[in-house]
Amino acid sequence: MIQRLLDPQVERHLLTSEGEVIIDEVTKHWAASLRWYLLLVGSIVAFILMIPAGALFWLPLSAGVVAFVVGLWKIHVLHMDRFVITNMRVFRVHGVFDQRLATMPMTRILDISMNQPLLGQMFGYGHFVFESAAQDQGLREITYVADPAQRDLTIQRVVQRAGLRKSMKLED
Repeated sequence: MIQRLLDPQVERHLLTSEGEVIIDEVTKHWAASLRWYLLLVGSIVAFILMIPAGALFWLPLSAGVVAFVVGLWKIHVLHMDRFVITNMRVFRVHGVFDQRLATMPMTRILDISMNQPLLGQMFGYGHFVFESAAQDQGLREITYVADPAQRDLTIQRVVQRAGLRKSMKLED
């Protein structure tokens, strides 16, 4: 039980009897958790402020404990968020106590849009938006994907190798 709270264990969602294998398992880019690491640093500052606070030491102590707990929790939530590309589908597993799974077979992926904001271009992350024929889908937007161009090529390669899209023959 403790192991399930510390690691999302994406392997247990695979259809191994059908030959499904993981091509790529994507964790959130470090930029997604930067503000929570800064909150942890802020908790240290709050703890240091206990010294000059004197009799009111409990104010910075309380603020420091809250900032520390919230920062650690948010970092762990991001750690548990995984985007997985297999030879059959893409899926996302996220959540700590209530783990959620959203999946989309490769056959249903019609379009993949990649958004890479200026900071994403500088630090190497981007966001994916998956379009499918379904009106309502559980897997639409994947944010803070490290090396998004390479991940997009990986998905396109899996789709092509599965024979889901035709290639055009060029004549010389």
